[in-house]
Amino acid sequence: MTTAPTVLVIEDSPVVQHVLRATLTPLGVDLLMAADGETGLELARSHQPELITLDIGLPGINGWEVLTALRGRSETVDIRVVVLTAHVQESMMQMAVELGADGFLPKPFQPEQLRSEVASLLEPSHLVQLAAGL
Repeated sequence: MTTAPTVLVIEDSPVVQHVLRATLTPLGVDLLMAADGETGLELARSHQPELITLDIGLPGINGWEVLTALRGRSETVDIRVVVLTAHVQESMMQMAVELGADGFLPKPFQPEQLRSEVASLLEPSHLVQLAAGL
């Protein structure tokens, strides 16, 4: 039996954290939550999640700095990252791609859209397990 994939949510808003938990839990993933970039980086290094949802406007180090740090370390370089942000300018999407994000969704997002994005980025071995949760 395979273990559930781990998704790390790096988001400072308790309301958005709640929405993300409600949106992602039905996928059957294990969720980790971080309210700032520093804690998010620590959890990424220590737990090696399969995927991270990353807010850009974080206290302390921002999401761009988190993404740069993730891509600059051998132990976190391959973790899939979906950037979630209320800043939906084309330049933000370009920046996300340039810094190595695997996906980009504007806030507010549709729950089905986020679930679909997360499911498509997780390893194929996890997709069978996730299909039961959809």
